[in-house]
Amino acid sequence: MILTILGGGGFRVPLVYQAVAAARSRVDVSEVVLLDADPDRLTVMSHVLQQLGRELGEPGAAPAVRATTDLDEAVTGADVIFSAIRVGGTTGRTRDERTALAEGLLGQETVGPGGLAYALRTVPEVDRVAARIAALAPGAWTISFTNPASIVTEAMRSHLGERVVGICDTPIALVRRALLGCGLDPAAFDRGEAEVDYAGLNHLGWLQGLRAGGTDHLPGLLADDAALADLEEARLMGADWLRATGALPNEYLYYYDFTREAVAGIAAQERTRGEFLQAQQGAFYDAATAEPARALELWRATLAEREATYMATERETQQAGERAAADLGGGYHEVAVDLMAALLGGEEHRMILDVANTATDGQPLLTGLPADAVVEVPVRVDADGVHPLPVARQLPPERLALVAAVKACERLIIDAARTRSRRSAWLAFAHHPLVDSAGVAHRLVEACWPAEESGEQYGADPDDA
Repeated sequence: MILTILGGGGFRVPLVYQAVAAARSRVDVSEVVLLDADPDRLTVMSHVLQQLGRELGEPGAAPAVRATTDLDEAVTGADVIFSAIRVGGTTGRTRDERTALAEGLLGQETVGPGGLAYALRTVPEVDRVAARIAALAPGAWTISFTNPASIVTEAMRSHLGERVVGICDTPIALVRRALLGCGLDPAAFDRGEAEVDYAGLNHLGWLQGLRAGGTDHLPGLLADDAALADLEEARLMGADWLRATGALPNEYLYYYDFTREAVAGIAAQERTRGEFLQAQQGAFYDAATAEPARALELWRATLAEREATYMATERETQQAGERAAADLGGGYHEVAVDLMAALLGGEEHRMILDVANTATDGQPLLTGLPADAVVEVPVRVDADGVHPLPVARQLPPERLALVAAVKACERLIIDAARTRSRRSAWLAFAHHPLVDSAGVAHRLVEACWPAEESGEQYGADPDDA
């Protein structure tokens, strides 16, 4: 089986390779094909993966690695395609962050104006990529890590339909932490022993219920001070706020519910997250190019620092303390492997994925949103595909209003990217809940509008997380 990684020069690619190699008894990937527009980054990642492969022992114990800068070559013959591209690279990200911060708005890569700017230059590229996949590998499954996930997955569905699925590790991490906090097995949902009422969009969702043995355990968890003290979301946003809402929000809701605190915390830092990563990753690639024999060693040291600093500013602002050491989500690479093992390896998994808002009867899963909109909901995955689970609890009016507003902006930005309509882009920015002025929105559009031929770096790395 051939796995192609679009954005194969990205820093987190070794995590994917390790997960795939460890899962060969579940789904046998014989070759990993790396695609990136930057041949130097590809060379560095090839060294890292080759050194990882040698650690696994005998030849053939890990998948072979092939690198290319040609999209058609990369996708032809692929059984599974992981899309993890970053159009504009970290330079584009830092520009998005600083542009928003200069207007007194949230400077974050996926949420708010930064996410819209990111999508504006990304949608044309994923349209091109998805069209080539449809032509050259129509039977392949495309698993998209590319941010902003709701927008990108929705755009790719125009070409690939049900054969593309968006993934993120934050929802399943939230569910597993909540199960553990209730004294239940963190894997109970995956095995079908617990039901979860999770609904929303990527980086904008809530766990509204957690049922096992005929009981909803969420109210008890929300009332338990000791259990909440160990829950990342409660430490970030406060137990009292979670109790007031009656739900467990995805950690990215911090940017919506505590916007002033988030903006102040980010603005007070000497560097944005993007600027930190740009410097850190640049140093890694330079060092690994100079000392290719140490590529794996250098990558591991850089990864440790990167993981330790994830959402550090937000935790410091909220006095939330250190992030819990255990990542019960396993990372998006583990989510992708579970998804691949279900689709192609004969397994069955319950997951939370970005899919069309369409139930088995053709009606919307989440009322109040279009049936063809991409939403983030629980699903069952097996060899026959991805099957959304029934939504037991709809979003209450206050949550639905926020989700509907953000989804409308996402769809406007897709139209703007495809038709080069500044009007659609202006409306998308102006109507976003995290932009408070149409005048500011107009300036944001002018600042982030991509050139006809941008020539920006086609890089990789889907997320901080």
